[in-house]
Amino acid sequence: MIGTVRRWLIGPPLPTKRMRHERLGKAQALAILSSDALSSTAYATEEILLVLVLAGAGATQLSLPLAIAISILLFIVASSYYQTVHAYPAGGGAYLVTKDNLGRMPSLVAGAALLIDYVLTVAVSISAAVAALTSAFPILYPERVLIALLMIAFITIINLRGVRETGRVFALPTYFFIAAMYLLILVGLYRVLTGNTPAPPPQEALTTTAVQQLSLFLILRAFASGCTALTGIEAIADGVPIFKPPEGHNAGKTLLVMVTILSSVFLGITFLSRHFGVLPREGETVVSQIARLVFDSSPLYYVIQFATALILFLAANTGYSDFPRLSMWMARDGFLPRQFANLGDRLVYSNGIIALGVLASTLIVLFQADTHALIPLYAVGVFISFTLSQASMVRRWWRLRVPGWHIRAFFNGVGAVSTGIVMLIIAGTKFIYGAWLVLILIPLLVRIFLAIREHYDHVAEQLTVEKRPPAPVKQHTVIVPVGDVHRGVLKAMYYAQALGGTLKPVLVDTNAEHTARVRQKWQRYFPDIELVIIPSPYRSVIGPLVEFIDDHVREEGHYVTVVIPEFVTAKWWHNFLHNQTAWALRVALLYRRNWQGRFRMLTSVPFYLAR
Repeated sequence: MIGTVRRWLIGPPLPTKRMRHERLGKAQALAILSSDALSSTAYATEEILLVLVLAGAGATQLSLPLAIAISILLFIVASSYYQTVHAYPAGGGAYLVTKDNLGRMPSLVAGAALLIDYVLTVAVSISAAVAALTSAFPILYPERVLIALLMIAFITIINLRGVRETGRVFALPTYFFIAAMYLLILVGLYRVLTGNTPAPPPQEALTTTAVQQLSLFLILRAFASGCTALTGIEAIADGVPIFKPPEGHNAGKTLLVMVTILSSVFLGITFLSRHFGVLPREGETVVSQIARLVFDSSPLYYVIQFATALILFLAANTGYSDFPRLSMWMARDGFLPRQFANLGDRLVYSNGIIALGVLASTLIVLFQADTHALIPLYAVGVFISFTLSQASMVRRWWRLRVPGWHIRAFFNGVGAVSTGIVMLIIAGTKFIYGAWLVLILIPLLVRIFLAIREHYDHVAEQLTVEKRPPAPVKQHTVIVPVGDVHRGVLKAMYYAQALGGTLKPVLVDTNAEHTARVRQKWQRYFPDIELVIIPSPYRSVIGPLVEFIDDHVREEGHYVTVVIPEFVTAKWWHNFLHNQTAWALRVALLYRRNWQGRFRMLTSVPFYLAR
């Protein structure tokens, strides 16, 4: 039944030869990889205003200059990443680029920062989508956490279905959002140019009382909050392998289109909010207020809200596109569990997709789907990865000295310096508001990565046959624990006889009457094979068996095989009706540490009970 449901949800498995056909064109890739960046326009302006309004309503006039500064930074970073996607057509993620140019430790910092950012991308995007939905339908506000969790479950299943399936589902909503935003901006600008400017509601017209002075720190903090508009622009560099050939060329064009759309929408929303005097307020987003002023309560208002909620929901897909791929590369290098490198039935890295869904859901529950509570944790990690990636590219150009390397190094150098300065601003201004958690979590994750790699290196060192190959078999003893004489034991005995060597069936005597009955039955089926009886005055079964086996594991070349007969119940709950001695013995023997370096094997012989 589980297999049937799984196939119904994610579809039948795809052959490996279909991998190349699962790649995307520029239009579909733009929809999948730019949804996070484009969706930030729905809350980036609001995050700027939330900080500036602390100095009074008049301070919000600085929102447009700050938005222009952020847009300039956006183009600087984009031009830098344009160099990266052409230099690394197989994938230009910060982890790979930094590993190639700066070494292990910087690459692990970049990897940790990006993994955190992708989880936050999903949590923030879904929370913002719920906020847009509850702005239009306030009755849903109490159920925001449940709605967010259902959204994550849906988007996880869609991504498990494969890259092409994701592109089909997400392409139309992304372009629908772009069209809706341009419609809102153009109609809003038309009303501004014609003098038909809507008056804000009475509560919006009131002057907000200043609770802080308009200081440089406050302005920098507002700038740092608005820099959430840059999150997601690295997704195309990370996802170059999903493009159709030529990968680098197509990725570069898609990056330029995405940045142009992002900056124009961000500046348009910020201009309208400034001109209409819109201020942040509880229960309704800034975009919702602008749309209500421009379209009143007409159906177009609900179209804008629906499009915004949809793109914010789909923005989580950027994390689902890049988190599994980054996890795969780090797993192949031994810094994450190797399961993350396994390609699933639908030619996607399923374990990474599921892990991302679980982690994001945990954040949603912990922060109650509150976008403003999650935002302070956001953007710190991504700007760390920005800086390391661009610094790595400068190092690459300096090392290779290809024709035109001076110009390329200049673009990447400007990008590295710019994002490095912004990273310090974000870390400093958001530190007490939650950024400290990310700054602590990154080195903690790096230590975990190193511990995982140390484990894999230690295992590889012990498994290698170069230093000490196993000794050849000189003697073989087969031990069969017997609890009774039944069809399952007979099957195990026949198998043990086929293995060859010295056969030692053994019964632990915990009850004299039961032992006598077993002896009689044993003589009937195996008269020529001695049944070893082990006394157990304290009625323990596992302890005497382990001691008996210990006595036979003596020296190199003496192999001992323990054949464990066990029956498998027809229904899972039937297991609770049996004492599970076989399972307990298997666990006790498997983790018997004093057998390390000796030659002992465990074999389970199942007997399946009929329904």
